[in-house]
Amino acid sequence: MNFAVASQIVLVLTGAALFYVAFTDLKHYKIRNELILILTGLFFLHAVLSGRWTTLPWNLGFAAILFAIMLYPYSMKMMGGGDLKLLTVAILWVGPFCALPFALFLLLFAGIHALAVKFKLVEAKATGKRQSVAFAPSVAAALISTFLIGCLRPA
Repeated sequence: MNFAVASQIVLVLTGAALFYVAFTDLKHYKIRNELILILTGLFFLHAVLSGRWTTLPWNLGFAAILFAIMLYPYSMKMMGGGDLKLLTVAILWVGPFCALPFALFLLLFAGIHALAVKFKLVEAKATGKRQSVAFAPSVAAALISTFLIGCLRPA
């Protein structure tokens, strides 16, 4: 099996893991650390197999910068810890080179999810005076869509 095919298999496995993360977050409002570690490990495996290891410093630096920026909304309780970790791993995957399509997909899917909550097609969790919405389904859909448009094809 050549490395390009192996890297595609890693993307399929990552997509399956993202579906599971989205489902469990939607159902339990919880993202397990083990799943974050699996997604991170799959990223590094994909980077090696696809030849994208040369962009690792860019991806790591970009994810670190955005993680630092996202600490503010997390500290203001605008996002949960699991959402922060999942979004950081998603940004690690897309890096600065695929960030724009990922961000557009994230905006699209978060908007669809917000409309689904508004029309009571999906439930939101009441937390005090506000409602919490599971964010993992939007992140997962955006990352999988980024995979599907070929943004992370082998170098």
